[in-house]
Amino acid sequence: MTTDRPLRADARRNRAKVLDAAETVFASHGTGASTEEIAQAAGVGIGTVFRHFPTKEALLAAVFVSRLDRLAAQLRAAAEEPDPGAAFREQIALAVDSSPSKNAIADALAAAGVELDAVKAGVGTAVRDALDLLLRRAQSAGAVRPDLDVPTVMALLIGASHGVEAAGDDPDRRARVISVLLDGMSAR
Repeated sequence: MTTDRPLRADARRNRAKVLDAAETVFASHGTGASTEEIAQAAGVGIGTVFRHFPTKEALLAAVFVSRLDRLAAQLRAAAEEPDPGAAFREQIALAVDSSPSKNAIADALAAAGVELDAVKAGVGTAVRDALDLLLRRAQSAGAVRPDLDVPTVMALLIGASHGVEAAGDDPDRRARVISVLLDGMSAR
């Protein structure tokens, strides 16, 4: 049941605890982790989990959106850094390195028949806008190739995210994938 009333403070705290716990549990145990594990990690009852997220797919979608919200905020903050080239490199590396867990959530949602475009509708635009701002600042500073645009960077991120997944648990290989990506985007 959805209402337009804002959540009470304790309900907001519980929802945030469940979301934080879900992200941690999904990252460490995979998307097959049970809602009971998440409730235990959050320190709440299973009823609290289902009160906020009536299905596991709703919880996965909320974690996915929360991650994208956080990414948009990080990109906006990075665009204000004094060295936009270094900020761009750092944000791209973080996005690629964290992509396997994000991809696992996206894959689980898709397998459950959830339309990802609908889930990320509003927040996807915020991520693209923030990335565009950071990209333009890094290009103006001469740190990033001038021929790159956001759709191209997004395509490169998708490819690199699959590259780090293929690298598995080898940190050196993962670092090389990210390094090659960043080198390719650097201004020549």
